[in-house]
Amino acid sequence: MSNEGKSRKIILDLAVTLDGFIEGKNGEVDWCIMDPEMEFNNFLNQIDTILYGRKSYDLWGQYTSTIEDTNDEKEMWGLVHSKEKYVFSRTQKGYDNKAIFVSEHIPEEVNKLKNKPGKDIWLYGGASLITTFIDLGLVDEFRLSVHPVVLGEGKPLFIDIKQRLNLKLVNTRSFSSGVVQLTYHLNQE
Repeated sequence: MSNEGKSRKIILDLAVTLDGFIEGKNGEVDWCIMDPEMEFNNFLNQIDTILYGRKSYDLWGQYTSTIEDTNDEKEMWGLVHSKEKYVFSRTQKGYDNKAIFVSEHIPEEVNKLKNKPGKDIWLYGGASLITTFIDLGLVDEFRLSVHPVVLGEGKPLFIDIKQRLNLKLVNTRSFSSGVVQLTYHLNQE
């Protein structure tokens, strides 16, 4: 299902702890619940492009399933790796056989991408890329899955945001795992 005739949305979709962290102090994400009830693969079928910061891409953009992964995890990673990938990096340029690297003219490049035919776009992160996209007004939808855990310290979701964002809650879903998914759009009023 493509967005024929309209601009594709950039969706920030990620897991966050109740105290606002996207990673523990050592980069751990073992607190993240991959609950089948959340239907993450349905989300992956709504997008055809993933945007990464270089560090996130190095960690997860090329992740290879292991023998210990469940069939559901293998299916999820297969879907992730079937998407077009853009990596935003100050140091790496060009492309490899798995991703296109963007090092300058971010708003122009992203708007070109949004206006190409296709499905929506997942802003995966990391934190500094998320900040850049928010400050440039490039995030159309915030879909945060709040996990029932407090870490006390780690990498916060929002850092150094330069302006207030007024958001409008458009959807809420809760799951038996205790995860609550909140979907916001920018409040245009």
